[in-house]
Amino acid sequence: MSEYRPGACNIGREQRRKRRFAGAVGVVAAAAYVGWVLLSGRPPESLLGVFPLLFAGFLGLLQDYFRFCVAFGALARYDLSGSGGDAGRIGDDEAVRRDRRRAVRILAAAAVIAAAATGAIYGGASLL
Repeated sequence: MSEYRPGACNIGREQRRKRRFAGAVGVVAAAAYVGWVLLSGRPPESLLGVFPLLFAGFLGLLQDYFRFCVAFGALARYDLSGSGGDAGRIGDDEAVRRDRRRAVRILAAAAVIAAAATGAIYGGASLL
């Protein structure tokens, strides 16, 4: 994808790669944190601390999947330079509104998925 589309696509291949990597780091860090809590004998409530790591991980992965950067959406920017397009600011008010709505949806989705995963991890630990 090398063309900006309001509310649909505001990042190109290189920006997507960065978000995919950050997402993977978040998920791996979450797994390491859960392992540490379980192996160190911490109280099960400590597992709730995995939420921020999962949120960051899922946010990165969702941004990659949807080809949409939440921060760029909020700041009325786009960067498709890694895919043969250009980068810049968005001047159209309707396009900015669409981008900001998309950004909120992606943030909400990452929060819901991270909360569900945190609940599953916490609930699963109580079975141990």
